[in-house]
Amino acid sequence: MAKDVAGRAGRNNISIVSAGVAFYVFLAMVPLLAATVLTYGLIATPAQVTQDIGALTQVMPEAAAGLFADQLESVVETSAGKKGVGLLIALGFALFGARNGAGSVLTALNISHGVAEARSLVRGNLAALAITAGGIVAVILAVLAMGVLTALTALIGGGAAIAGTAVTYLFLFGVGTAGAATLFRYAPNRPVPSWKLVLPGAILASIGWFLLTLGFGIYVANFGNYNATYGSLSAVVVLLTWLYLSAIVLLLGAELNASWGDRRPGYRGLEVG
Repeated sequence: MAKDVAGRAGRNNISIVSAGVAFYVFLAMVPLLAATVLTYGLIATPAQVTQDIGALTQVMPEAAAGLFADQLESVVETSAGKKGVGLLIALGFALFGARNGAGSVLTALNISHGVAEARSLVRGNLAALAITAGGIVAVILAVLAMGVLTALTALIGGGAAIAGTAVTYLFLFGVGTAGAATLFRYAPNRPVPSWKLVLPGAILASIGWFLLTLGFGIYVANFGNYNATYGSLSAVVVLLTWLYLSAIVLLLGAELNASWGDRRPGYRGLEVG
């Protein structure tokens, strides 16, 4: 199985494909942040939006987290005061701007499954928008859950801090696995008849991403000399590299699912619709 996945990854050039995904997701970061802030801002104050969404940067490499936090603060300031029709228009533009990042993920997953994109322009854009909206909802749910867990940990005190941290990471792992599984089942232009066929790749992608983020963060903090090499661009390079490696992990999960599915009756040879 591992040999087949490695062979598929090589034939599908996931290294180059992942670079494209990272670039488009990077360009979509500000519109995606804007859409998330505008949506979450319906139920929270600007200060709370900055604090809660900023808490998610704890799992990012420090340099990338700093750049993300700066963009978040800028987006919150720009979005403040938007209400009614103005809010809906701003949210619509933000979603439209962020869809290219989701579109690159759609293309990459099609490549991993060896299928062509046969959906119409309208269906393709709707699929990309659905992925974008789903990502925003997942982020908001994660933010709300982390807020509740943090409040409970502070209320209980004592040894609950360690348990609270463990529960938080387990929850994020569950969100990541569910998100990856949903992507793997519905994003490729290939019918997938069962959730069981996407779980192996989703679990691999989720675990791999956590290990990657932890390892890359340690490397950047202790061994990487990005400031000396790239100067003021170091934070951008770190963020792009992290997105690139994250895309590789995601596509390896997709390759595992494709390899696993091809071995099961009722999956190989399904027509692409």
